Amino acid sequence: MQKLVIAAIAAVALVLPAQAQKSQSSATSDFVQKVAISDMFEIQSSRLAQQKSNNDGVKTFAQHMVTDHTKTTDELKPIAQKIQGVQIPVQLDATHQKMLDKLNGLSGAKFDVAYKADQVQGHVQAVRLFAAYAKNGDNADLKKWAHDTLPTLREHLRMARAVPRDQHVSSR
Repeated sequence: MQKLVIAAIAAVALVLPAQAQKSQSSATSDFVQKVAISDMFEIQSSRLAQQKSNNDGVKTFAQHMVTDHTKTTDELKPIAQKIQGVQIPVQLDATHQKMLDKLNGLSGAKFDVAYKADQVQGHVQAVRLFAAYAKNGDNADLKKWAHDTLPTLREHLRMARAVPRDQHVSSR
């Protein structure tokens, strides 16, 4: 009987760390996936804004997004590579691809309005995502990175909301 109890305790001791690792990987993998896709969308949609917009404010904001989200992608990659089972996606998910396709089909003021709306919505979601992971994340390196990146995302949200309308480039 004593051997059976010891065997049961040993089995539980082996299973609990494996379950903890699995749940960490799941939460962490989900965070990495969302961040990487968000960064890809920010970069691709902002490059499109640089090409399609006639609005100086939109173009300036878009340049900030390309620069800053390229930086966050470059920071995320080495952290994610250290985490077993976590893969960084290499293409947009269907939702973000559809949003990008919609932007690609617009021009002029309609493009600017849709781009700004996507940026505000995306940064609201990013601030929530990063705040939650910074508070409750289960990977110490990603948790610190989320915490450290959060002020920049809050600033992006402020900037996105402040993008002026109808400020056109004087020469084309």
